[in-house]
Parts: sequence; C-alpha cells; structure tokens
Amino acid sequence: MSGIVSYGAYIPSHKIETGEIASVWGADGSAWAKNLNVYSKSVPGPDEDVITIAVEATRLAMKRAKLGGINIGAIYTGSESHPYAVKPTSTIVAEAIGATPNLTAADFEFACKAGTAAIQTCLGIVGNNQVENGIAIGVDTSQGAPGDALEYSASAGGGTVIIGNKNVIATINHTTSYTTDTPDFWRREGQKYPRHGGRFTGKPAFFKHVMMCGKMIMDMAGSKPEDYDYVVTHQPNGKFPIRAAKSLGFTEEQYKTGLLTPRIGNTYSGAVFLGLAAILDIAKPGDRILAVAYGSGAGSDGFDLTVTDEIAKMDRSETVEDMISRMEIINYATYAKYRGKLNMGDSK
Repeated sequence: MSGIVSYGAYIPSHKIETGEIASVWGADGSAWAKNLNVYSKSVPGPDEDVITIAVEATRLAMKRAKLGGINIGAIYTGSESHPYAVKPTSTIVAEAIGATPNLTAADFEFACKAGTAAIQTCLGIVGNNQVENGIAIGVDTSQGAPGDALEYSASAGGGTVIIGNKNVIATINHTTSYTTDTPDFWRREGQKYPRHGGRFTGKPAFFKHVMMCGKMIMDMAGSKPEDYDYVVTHQPNGKFPIRAAKSLGFTEEQYKTGLLTPRIGNTYSGAVFLGLAAILDIAKPGDRILAVAYGSGAGSDGFDLTVTDEIAKMDRSETVEDMISRMEIINYATYAKYRGKLNMGDSK
C-alpha cells in the first residue's frame, strides 16, 4: 500500500512575540494572545523564502530515507507565497536535491491546502506505478498587513513528505476531500497582502469544511475518534483546531502533539505538514493518525494513516521540537525589515 516513505520539516530560527506586535499598534498584547491562542510566530530571515524552506525540508526527508535524486519521479510544491509568479518552485527544489530530468514537477495553489492536494496527486501516480517516489511539499512565508489581525499569526515554515510503495513508515489508508466555492480569504494579482472575511472565515468556512471532511474520512474508514492516537488539522490560530478536534470527538491528548500554532503561528500550507511531522517524530508502530487540512476558497483534504514498523528504523533526530527550541526572539523593527514592511521603493 502506498504511503509516507519519509518526511522532513523546516521552521525559521527567528520569532516575534504577539505582545511585541501589539505594542507597536497600541493594542493589548495579552488580550490578542489569549484571543488567538498565539503567543509567538516564526519569522523568515532576509535570505529565506518558500524555496529555501522547501529545499531544507526536502533534504531532511531525503536524508532520513537514504534516497538519492534518481529515486524521485515527481515533485509538487503547494504554497500561496511562491517567490515567482511565473517560474516554478518545484524545479529549483529538484535541482537542489539532484533529481534527474526524467521528472514531473509543478507548483500547486489552493490557499493553505495546496500541499495536501500535492500528497493526493503523488498517491495517484505512485499507486499507478508511474513513478517510484513522489515528493509533496507544503510551505509558506505568509504575510499579514501591518496592524491587521493576520499579522499576529501569519508565519513561515514548511514540510515535505515522500510518497512511495517501499519502506513505508505510515500507510495512507484513505483520503477524501470536501470542496465548495466559499470566498473567505483572497488576494488579487499584484496585491501584497491578502484580505479576509472576518468572522465569515470561521463557521461557514473553516469549521464547515474541516468538520465535514473529518466526518467523511472517518465514515470512509469505518472509524471513530477513539480509534486514533493522534489528530492534526489546519490551524489558522490556536483556538480553531482545538474547537474542531473537540467537536469531532477528539481529546486534548490526541490533538496536543500536532498543535504548533500557539508557538510558531500559522504556517499556512505548512501547518498540517509540520503538525504531522511533530507527530511522526514520536509516533510508534501501530499508531493511527487522522489529518485534515483546510484551504480558503474553500476545501479540506482528509487522511487516515497507520504508522508501520519501518518508522522504528528511521533516524528521527532534528525534530520539530528541536527547531522550535532554538528559535530566537526579534523585535518589531527587525521583523519589519526582514518581512519587507518598510516601503522604500522598488530597488530591484
């Protein structure tokens, strides 16, 4: 059965605290942190973007599986912050890992679930024996306009999963999706910052899709919440995923490992990948995982996974917790400089 052969993650080493952002805008930092359940967020350095993060996460996944570029037949990168409007991220990742030109590659976009759509695509072509292994990447360096609610959570990071049929560490038993035309979040061509529908992004958008997809995948698998050891959902803030997990019938013990947003913010396309990576860092053979991604616009992808004996053979050092533990706090001035929030004209 096809599944995850390896995985990798990358989180930038800088972070800014919610209170620091709030102080610049004369807001109550503790109130914002409590309201969002986000206390700090990752910040990419001036030399980091979607491509560099994708390369780092993919190199770690390749190293763990002891795979070379010749073993990769597909690379798909899901993001809403690709550095180029016209120039694929995936081909640069392919070059960085030494993949051969006998390769299919493309960039995906679907807000925060583009990366999980890439997983489903890899499952299709691997399961049909078109390629030996396919790489799916979910990564973002998300942006929020200065002073906007998004600025308190929009962060950076990403993850990679390698999908294949051999030496599978976690089988993907079932996958399904739930998709509608729900305009809760958007950014037009040429606009620097996205816009959102405020409270509309909650019940009719995030919760409707995550809940429906979560129920659909469990119906498909013939499972109940108590059949799973872990659950991870998309996490635009630190409150929504907790509410969604509890509404689906899951406990804190099941969702706490994959819940990273309170410490690193919303990594958009990277959120479920990083949460899943944190789970796989400590998972044992036989553990069962439910993962439900969400992307504005809107849709959810669900996955039912079972960890295999192969995971015990894998070097799982350089964990997500290691990456979080070494993050260093920066102030708003440095953050604004790193994220290009100072309008000094186009010098490029």
